[in-house]
Parts: sequence; structure tokens; C-alpha cells
Amino acid sequence: MLKGLTRAGLGSIENDEQFLKLASDAGFDSVDLNARALIEQYGEKGAIELFQRYNLQLGSIDLPVEWRADEEAFLAGLPALTEAAAAARKLGCTRCCTYVLPSTDQMSAHFMALATRRLRICAQILGAYGIRLGLEFVGPHHLRTAWKYPFIWTMQDTLDWIDAIGEPNVGLLLDAYHWHTNNLTVTDLERLQPHQIVHVHLNDAKDLPVDQILDNDRIYPGEGIIDLPGFLRALNQIGYTDFVTQEILTPSAPKESPEKLVQRSKKGYDQVFSAAGL
Repeated sequence: MLKGLTRAGLGSIENDEQFLKLASDAGFDSVDLNARALIEQYGEKGAIELFQRYNLQLGSIDLPVEWRADEEAFLAGLPALTEAAAAARKLGCTRCCTYVLPSTDQMSAHFMALATRRLRICAQILGAYGIRLGLEFVGPHHLRTAWKYPFIWTMQDTLDWIDAIGEPNVGLLLDAYHWHTNNLTVTDLERLQPHQIVHVHLNDAKDLPVDQILDNDRIYPGEGIIDLPGFLRALNQIGYTDFVTQEILTPSAPKESPEKLVQRSKKGYDQVFSAAGL
């Protein structure tokens, strides 16, 4: 598996090149960032050279389409999706991800119909560029009632929805935090096939009852109570060999320097991968 970083939880990083250098210096294999913005700043050749210089891969980009709101906003975002997909492919990236909130202010059945059609369109556009779409189920209990109507928050419901979307390039963004807050087990992971997973996020949780864990109060791998060695062993057992990328959401910006935070991340990765025998 390839060890990756997002900028989440790494403090005040000045620019993408600093992010790339920090990840490279700490021995990470990949980063997630905005490919289109990077090419706009450095040019296609310059952006490619940055990844080559720091011996990194681009793991995933975010889906730049507002698919949760009204139809006008969704349609207005589709040109940006085409541009983002083209930019990602130029940098060798084959993954694009979005999160699925577990509740909504729209009536659930109506929203499901709209979201299924919209994400199918997004998947078709991404598929034309050889890019997969990962859907992230979100598990923390407080978000299940944050809006008026319940929606999807379990892995199995998300897999069922992926089947309904019906595009071959759609799969899971599997996040250890949401796995934990759903009370899922290693056995649940072992039932998956590697092709069902588009991307993976790694993070840890405080020692709290699962229904009290907040989405934006995550901690670094190896510093909490999630069975991350078991999580990683299960992924390895089913044959998943792609990106495992840190995402640390916090209630306020970290006070430590990005250099220290990246090294803290490296220490956590080394710890949990070693404990998993990887």
C-alpha cells in the first residue's frame, strides 16, 4: 500500500510545492491536492516536474461539483469537472472523491433520485478520462441528525447505492474514522473486493463512546483507539495495494509547524503499519 497525505491537519502550509517537499522528505508516496490549480500555477510541464522531483504520485482529487444542492448549481459545475479530470490525468491521477453526508434537508427519496442521477453523470465524465469516483460514507452520529431527514451513513448502504448508480468506475472512499463510528469490524472489510475501494483515508479517534465522537475532532494515526493495524491488515488481505492517505479534521488549526506535524504523521504511519506487519 502507498502512504499518502492530504493537507488536512498539517497546519499552515504556504503552497503546494512546500506540501510536496514535506511529504517527500518524510518518505510518503503520494499527496492529494487540486491538480487544476497546480497546473494553473506551474504549467503542465512544471507540475509534472514537481511530482518527479519529489518522487510522489497524485493520489486523488476532490469532486469539484456541487451535487447536493439545486440543479442549477449542479449543471454550472460540470465544466469545472471536465477541466479537473483533464488536469488530473495529465498528472497521472486516476481517482476523484466526494463525501456523502448522513442527513439532508431534502426529503430522502427525492434527494436519492437526484443524487443518483447527478453522480452517474459525474462518473460518466470522469470515466471518459480513465478516472474512478469514490463515495465516502460518513459515520459520526451527530451528523445523522444535523439536517432534517436521514440519508446514507453505512458501508453496505453505500455499496448498494453504488450498484444503483450503475457505472463501473464508482466505488468506496473508505475512511477508518467512519468505519469505526459505524461499529464495523475487520470481518466487514474482509468481505470487500479490492476493486470496490477507490481510495482510503487513515486517521484515529479519541477514547470516547462511539456515539460521542465528532467528525471534526480526529487525531493522528496511532494516537487513538481505532484498530488501525487490523484495518490495514484486512485491506492487505483482500489485495488492496493502492493509496492510504491521512486526513485529520480538527476543530481549530494546529499550532505546531507543518514540519513537526508531517513528522508526527510519519511516526504514526510507521507505528500502525509496523503493528500490521506491513
